[in-house]
Amino acid sequence: MKNPAKRSLTTGERTGIGAFILAGFFFVLWGTVWSIFPLAGFVLLCLVAPFATGYSFFLPVICRGARKGICVSLSFDDGPDKVTTPLVLDILRSYQVKATFFVTGENARSHPDLIARILAQGHTIGNHTYSHDPLIMLKSRRHLKDEIIKTQEVLGGHGIRPLVFRPPAGITNPKLGPVLAEVGLKAVNFSCRAMDRGNRRISGLASKILGRVRPGDIILLHDSKPLTEMPDNQFLSGFLTELERVLKGLESQNISVMPLAELIGQPVMEEADPNEASL
Repeated sequence: MKNPAKRSLTTGERTGIGAFILAGFFFVLWGTVWSIFPLAGFVLLCLVAPFATGYSFFLPVICRGARKGICVSLSFDDGPDKVTTPLVLDILRSYQVKATFFVTGENARSHPDLIARILAQGHTIGNHTYSHDPLIMLKSRRHLKDEIIKTQEVLGGHGIRPLVFRPPAGITNPKLGPVLAEVGLKAVNFSCRAMDRGNRRISGLASKILGRVRPGDIILLHDSKPLTEMPDNQFLSGFLTELERVLKGLESQNISVMPLAELIGQPVMEEADPNEASL
């Protein structure tokens, strides 16, 4: 009988151990004052690390593709949205591009027809929590797990089981790794974004993406309509124009758009029994 594989230490755990060893070394040589510096540096790193969306500090995070070649993947967060998502799907179909939609359970429950359409068009779906609570990483492990499981259950009703999870805004914490391991998900963030604040800043979105994009990138976009005073028609006109510019710009740079699963070399969802939509 094989022994179960041991969990390897995270970067954060290794850094913490190193900081304590260094602090002890400094204490022996120079006393208490100097020993504070490695520990203070570790604390500061722990405060900054959650916002470094491409840094695997607390847990392994996939943010780029390992595949060689001039290719990227598109991902859309925060949907599905009854106004924006159908139009996004129309554009993706016209360009024959497949994307991954990181949906919230709340929106998926409200718009089952859009989930069905996303899947029917050959796109994939990831878990983006149930309510997209921006403060979720400050809440309990139980709350975080419940948010993820509720979304899995909603999507299970559509006959799929997401295998990837993207935290709101890409923010991580020490609790996330154990929760994802328990639920059977992997963290997937992004490596190229326009800092659009959930489509609140769409002006120049395409030029920002195209100026930063590199082969292997996972591009972050949103298919949600922001809560702003901007009229729907004005927002949609600007957003859809920017999205088409992104796709045309990638074509002009000879950058292929491929499904996320192919870019990262592992599946992002699998089939599930809709009659057993629970974990």
